[in-house]
Amino acid sequence: MTCDREEVLHNNPRGERNRHVQQVVNSAHQHLRELLQQRADMTRRIETVKRVLVGLSSIYGTELSNDELHLPGRNAGSRRRGLTNACRRILLQAKEPLRARAVCERLLEVDRDLLQHHKDPIASIVTVLNRLVAYGEARTVTTENQRAWASVGE
Repeated sequence: MTCDREEVLHNNPRGERNRHVQQVVNSAHQHLRELLQQRADMTRRIETVKRVLVGLSSIYGTELSNDELHLPGRNAGSRRRGLTNACRRILLQAKEPLRARAVCERLLEVDRDLLQHHKDPIASIVTVLNRLVAYGEARTVTTENQRAWASVGE
């Protein structure tokens, strides 16, 4: 006896339930895609406003605290002064996409101690930059056949 998938779906009450479950899953998946798109759009808008603030502060000489550039909804803790926030600020301030080595050089100019406990600073920076891409706060760009990162607020 052979079992045809269509026959099982059409003649089996269980197949009807499976179809209903599939519709619910598809609907939930579509809703998730829409929410993720909304989050990405909102993150881009937030990053644009941050870039404006950074630009205005550099023009008028005011200093922005980490709290003012910190994304809302994230827990404020000891990690705020860490590598992720420093990379985030460097990308926000950059006028063009930066390669990991350029981010490293700028980090060393700002705070040499920030990288002192990292065995391979470039690898740590690449990891952080890729996480910022995953968070929707940065994007990757290929320049001269090498990977670079830019803030999404551009």
